[in-house]
Amino acid sequence: MTEAKSDKPLPASRSDYRVFRSISTRWMDNDAYGHVNNVVYYSWFDTAVNAYLIEQGVLDIHQGDTIGLVIETQCNYFSPLAFPQTVEAGIRVARLGASSVRYEVGLFAQGEPLTAARGHFIHVYVDKQSRRPTPLPLNLKTVLETLL
Repeated sequence: MTEAKSDKPLPASRSDYRVFRSISTRWMDNDAYGHVNNVVYYSWFDTAVNAYLIEQGVLDIHQGDTIGLVIETQCNYFSPLAFPQTVEAGIRVARLGASSVRYEVGLFAQGEPLTAARGHFIHVYVDKQSRRPTPLPLNLKTVLETLL
């Protein structure tokens, strides 16, 4: 007898992610229910990935010719996060295309083994002026390959 596979999303473990960034929650992140509001999680996804790319020297938000536009995003929530708390964002790349990247981000309460939330977003990289898709710059692609 085989067990039916559940479609219910499950938390991920730290070992599923390649790099981590710490993010401090802010007073304003909490909502009326006493936990971080869901929209804040999406800003943490952007913050974690873009800060990492800037630190690696492959994203220049002021002078660069190529920018990433989000075309899809999704998040599943497993346990609440709240101020004051440090969140550790794990980052990995699930798919690397010619001009697009699927980033997956896991948000962990500091020191916890499983994600409080996890999700993804897809960037299509475009020419900053024309907003038309452009191949990933070689230096960006090289850094992203380390996150696969």
